[in-house]
Amino acid sequence: MKKLNKKVFIIIFSIISIFLVSSIIIYNVQIYKKDYDSIYRALNFVEDFKNKLNPNQFNNKVIIPEEKNIDNMMIMDYEVYTVKLKNNSIVKIIGHSDTSNNFDVETIASEIINKENNIYIGNLYITKYVYNYKTSDTIVIINTEKINKKLCVVLLESILLLVVVEILIYFISKLITKWITKPAQESFDKQKNFIADASHELKTPLAIIMASADEINCDKKNQKYIDNIKYESERISKLINNLLELSKLENGVLIKNFKEENISKIIEKICLTFEAIAFEQGLKIKTNIDDDIVFSCNKDEIEKLISIILDNAIKHSDKNSKIIVNLLKEKNNIIIEIINTGDPIQPEDEEKIFERFYRADKSRNRDSNRYGLGLAIAKSIVLNHGGNISAFSKNKKTTFKIILKK
Repeated sequence: MKKLNKKVFIIIFSIISIFLVSSIIIYNVQIYKKDYDSIYRALNFVEDFKNKLNPNQFNNKVIIPEEKNIDNMMIMDYEVYTVKLKNNSIVKIIGHSDTSNNFDVETIASEIINKENNIYIGNLYITKYVYNYKTSDTIVIINTEKINKKLCVVLLESILLLVVVEILIYFISKLITKWITKPAQESFDKQKNFIADASHELKTPLAIIMASADEINCDKKNQKYIDNIKYESERISKLINNLLELSKLENGVLIKNFKEENISKIIEKICLTFEAIAFEQGLKIKTNIDDDIVFSCNKDEIEKLISIILDNAIKHSDKNSKIIVNLLKEKNNIIIEIINTGDPIQPEDEEKIFERFYRADKSRNRDSNRYGLGLAIAKSIVLNHGGNISAFSKNKKTTFKIILKK
């Protein structure tokens, strides 16, 4: 159910976020394009000064405000200059708008003279000026500092708006996800409650059946039927206990019940317990356990977790092979690895094996008393302790890796 909620939330959040980001990008692109087009038109607007210039004034390198023709010239909120040249020397600088003292037109024009005749419009967010080296005797230069500031302000406001709206979208997506998944959540809760209630109800009649089977005295001919009753009753009892355990774990655990435990000693104890079982199967358990690793946890559940994974490793190991148990601390993580050589896990089953009632080996017979609940219980324990568990196979070696965050 958590996976479903997560997927629905990601889809809703992503769709709304993509729409918002796209809208903000389009808005900024339009603002940028508008200023770009305005500058491009201004750069191509050059007055013909040939008839107005006095040759005797060619050595006066001063900014002369030109009389503006409102009918022919656009109104601009940035500085536009026309630089007149003669033999690659500046003879006159004409300002078409309000000028500023900190913009050195003459120095900029001197740098442009050494370049090829062309139009230059750089990145309007950072470039300080643009120009059009239109002819050998005319350069149009625009001071773009005001445009820089305006575009940066618009961009900054857009980013701030994006952050604020993204926060709102996050909470809205949470509410929508809860509303969409409510029917599925209710169905899941009912199913979980039914399993828990049914399991509780079955325990009493099952106990009576098992007790009655123990009290029945019969001849050898009918003893096999009594043995079948006992065997199947034990199987059902194990299934019911697992279902009740899984139901309890899926409801979460109270952190206040956690205690600082020496997880190194816990794992060493479990490995010693399983050594006899492994020996009967022709297996050896080798441990590489760092000393005195302390972790806040529920001791009983950690013991159950390691027991489940070790039991699974023994069941799927080749004879005369080793099962390796590693425990180490890496930065703020506690890493547990249980490695065995034997039946590999297929890549498509790596996540599915942790689902309840899932068995990768469909041909496994009922004598193994396995229902596909063990690894589901193990995963719930790990999740309740804020960690994650994974499994994979390589070169016939299967590794179960558990990462617990301190």
